[in-house]
Amino acid sequence: MNKLNLNRRKFIHGVSASIALSTLGSFTKPVFTPAKTYKVALIGTGWYGKSDLFRLIQVASVEVVALCDPDQNMLKAAGDLVAKRQQSKQVPKLYGDYRKLLAENKLDIVLIGSPDHWHALQAIEAIKSGANVYVQKPISVDVIEGEAMVAAARKYNKVVQVGTQRKSTPHLIDAKKNIIDAGLLGKISHVEMCCYYHMRNNGNPPVEAVPDFFDYDMWTGPAPMRPYDGLPHIRWWRTFNEYGNGIMGDMCIHMFDTVRWMLKLGWPKKITSTGGIYVQKEGKSNIADTQSAIFEYEELNCVWQHRSWGTPANPDYPWSFTLYGEKGTLFASTMQYDFIPDGKGEKIHKDVVYEKTKYPEDLTEERIELNAAPATRLHMLDFLNAIENNSRPVADIEEGHISTASCILANMSMKVGRPLVYDPKKREVVNDKEANQLLRRAYRGPWKHPEVDNV
Repeated sequence: MNKLNLNRRKFIHGVSASIALSTLGSFTKPVFTPAKTYKVALIGTGWYGKSDLFRLIQVASVEVVALCDPDQNMLKAAGDLVAKRQQSKQVPKLYGDYRKLLAENKLDIVLIGSPDHWHALQAIEAIKSGANVYVQKPISVDVIEGEAMVAAARKYNKVVQVGTQRKSTPHLIDAKKNIIDAGLLGKISHVEMCCYYHMRNNGNPPVEAVPDFFDYDMWTGPAPMRPYDGLPHIRWWRTFNEYGNGIMGDMCIHMFDTVRWMLKLGWPKKITSTGGIYVQKEGKSNIADTQSAIFEYEELNCVWQHRSWGTPANPDYPWSFTLYGEKGTLFASTMQYDFIPDGKGEKIHKDVVYEKTKYPEDLTEERIELNAAPATRLHMLDFLNAIENNSRPVADIEEGHISTASCILANMSMKVGRPLVYDPKKREVVNDKEANQLLRRAYRGPWKHPEVDNV
């Protein structure tokens, strides 16, 4: 057994696993050791799909039996990488169609790292095939997709963990426990969330022929078919509303979901948003470069702001949330947190936890987010714990749906130009016929939109 596998097994079976999971407090058992080797498949072998899979390999005994991607070059490269990382050194079976993968393999876990417009169909089919699912955020591109995903998870009694790993981020868990739950902020009646990253790829690449190794029709799936202007991987697809919900659906969901978890918030009472393309008008991108949103609760507003241009309001917290309490303020991000008391008192600062020594293979992994790796490992352990105990994980599909749908509703509010009130029991926007027509996107044939009543 090589050193990496020895380190991994020590983490799984030793004291480290106990400490790691006890960090998550009430969301997991104090000690967790996976009881079996899990048969795993990954759908979507791009950057974050592989990253999620490699984190799972590091903390559990798994056999990666299959991979799926419509890009044959990316798929083959992923197969070779997985063979090097998993203990068996076997190259997984490679598929271009996720339906064939699910039909030909009996799987315990399916990871979904495909673009947002595929999440709902692939997650629901994986659940129906008998697998537990780890699906990247946002869970869906429209609200009814999300409702159907929750319904499928409950109907088939499967664990579905959403990749909102901020809930498993050690320094943010610390902030929740030792700042918020300890009462250092007092009553919290205002929240600000933001993203000022220049992440809107606004180019004008020419239309070209689709390469032989790329199944563009399969990649597009239920989304509208755009003229092919180069491989859509990494961030190009995110710049179009055809495939997702812009920076709101990509970045706000992380911060809003974390705030909801920390403050024990459910559905917002009302959602209002304004914005558009105010500055970056020269390229093809059709997602908003500037947007504000208000998620209203009782005596509490959670306010979002993003700009993909200019400078951040606070250079130390360019993607973050700020909780304003009567006794102080908490600034928090994926990298750190700072508690500033109102008046006398001790300031508290905590930094992100790295595990570069424990997991040296992280240092050679292409494009890895080293700051997020420990959180994702804990998130995977929480997922496995929920599977083995038939319980709800910390980022259960229903919580992921509330956060995702709220961001989608914000985009809908921006589009129709008025506040929206969503009734999750009736699955409709109250007294707004136009908005209700936006809850379900039109699918490109032959793909059929999932419905709550027939999953």
